[in-house]
Amino acid sequence: MNLRTTQLEGVVILEPDVHGDDRGYFFESYSRSRFNKLVRPVDFVQDNESRSRYGVIRGLHFQRGPHAQSKLVRVVEGSVLDVAVDIRRGSPTFGRHVAVELTAQNKRQLFVPRGFAHGFAVLSPVALFQYKCDNYYAPDAEGAIAWDDPALGIDWRIPPAEVLLSPKDSHHPRLADADELFDYQTDYYA
Repeated sequence: MNLRTTQLEGVVILEPDVHGDDRGYFFESYSRSRFNKLVRPVDFVQDNESRSRYGVIRGLHFQRGPHAQSKLVRVVEGSVLDVAVDIRRGSPTFGRHVAVELTAQNKRQLFVPRGFAHGFAVLSPVALFQYKCDNYYAPDAEGAIAWDDPALGIDWRIPPAEVLLSPKDSHHPRLADADELFDYQTDYYA
């Protein structure tokens, strides 16, 4: 597994060592001991999967307070633009984002630590998206910011007329108007 850092501290891209021949391929998608040595100690407790069609944007989501989550995300069918946004007030990179194309072909994974909002846009006809979380989903702790906040400057690579959103994702506040974000000085893993 190869690790690539990004411009946001703690957000990393993982590229597996793929072993292939005329029969197909094999790779290790996750090893707790290797992940904890390469990235940081994380105890993933929940795996999720979503299937979406072209134009769907999901996000930008996070869980607040003691329910904060880290995510390790990947695509097993299709292609998505995966986005992490730093929402830690006081951070030198507050409001900045990383966007990475994750595909079934490149087999990349993105680690999104606690303190970041996460979302993705489906670029292929269909995408099957899987992710691990290190905290259980808590409906009362849901938080989100607007996917189209101009201050974030995210190019989702989908024409606005083709974007498909859930009713909930259509009404999130802009980052400047969001309350209950994260604090850069707080260790959300303690």
